[in-house]
Amino acid sequence: MMRTRVTRRVLPFLAALFLATPIAMPVAKSVAGSTGYQMSTSGMAASPTNVFDTKLRATYNALGAEQQGLKFETFAKAITGYLNLREAGQLANDKQLLTVVDFDLPSTEKRLWVFDLATNETKFHTLVAHGHNSGENEATNFSNTDQSNMSSLGFYATSNEYQGKHGRSLRLEGLDEGFNTNASARSVVMHGADYVSEAFIKQNGRLGRSLGCPALPMDLKDEIIEAVNGGTCLFINKSNAGYDSKYLNQEAALTALVSTASATATHS
Repeated sequence: MMRTRVTRRVLPFLAALFLATPIAMPVAKSVAGSTGYQMSTSGMAASPTNVFDTKLRATYNALGAEQQGLKFETFAKAITGYLNLREAGQLANDKQLLTVVDFDLPSTEKRLWVFDLATNETKFHTLVAHGHNSGENEATNFSNTDQSNMSSLGFYATSNEYQGKHGRSLRLEGLDEGFNTNASARSVVMHGADYVSEAFIKQNGRLGRSLGCPALPMDLKDEIIEAVNGGTCLFINKSNAGYDSKYLNQEAALTALVSTASATATHS
C-alpha cells in the first residue's frame, strides 16, 4: 500500500498518456553508451518505446527546452535517469525537479536548467561553471579522482545544505559508480561564485572555473539551492566522453511510468 501511494506521486504529467495508450511491445533495455538518444520507430505505433518517445517529446516541447538550447538527446537521457532513480527510491517524493547541466555547451552559454516536471515549467536557466582542469571555455576532461579539480559526469541526488567557505552550499551525492561517487569525499557541491557571471565572461571570454563543483551565479544561488535541495535529481552531461550508467535503462523508466498509470487508474 505504501508503494502505491508513493508511485502515484511519480510523474503524473506522464501517466496520463499511458492511461489512454495500450502497450504491447518489448523495449530496448538501455541507452547507455549511445552517442545519441535514439528510439525505435518500427512496429506498432503504440509500442512502449514510441509512447515513451512521444511523451518525452511533448514534455520537451512544453518546457521550451529546445528554444533554450537543450538538445532532445540530452533531455531524454536526463528523464530516463530521473525515472530510474524514482523507481529505485533514491529521490524525494515531495519534489519533481530535474536539474540538467549540459557540458556540450561552452561556459559562455547558459547550460544549467532546473525543470519542474509536475508543472512543465523551467524554473531556472542560467550559467554554471566547470572544473579548472576540465578545460578552458569548454569542458572536455572529467574525473572522479580526488584533487583532480575536474568536473564529474552523471547522476546525482541533492542532499542537505550547509554554510561553508562559499557561504550557502548544497551537498551532492554521486550515484554513478566510477564517474562521480567520490563527489562527497572531493567536496563537490553546489555553491555560488563571483566568477559565474556575464561580467566575468565579458572581461575574460569565459567563466571562471571551480575545483570540480557546478558553481552558480551569486544572484541565483540561494533560489536554486532552496528549490533543489533535499533529494532531487541532478544530471551532468557530456556527449562522447565515455560515460555509461545503469540508470539509462528504458525498461526501468517504463516500469515507473506504467506503475504510475496503473495506480492512477485504480485510485482515480
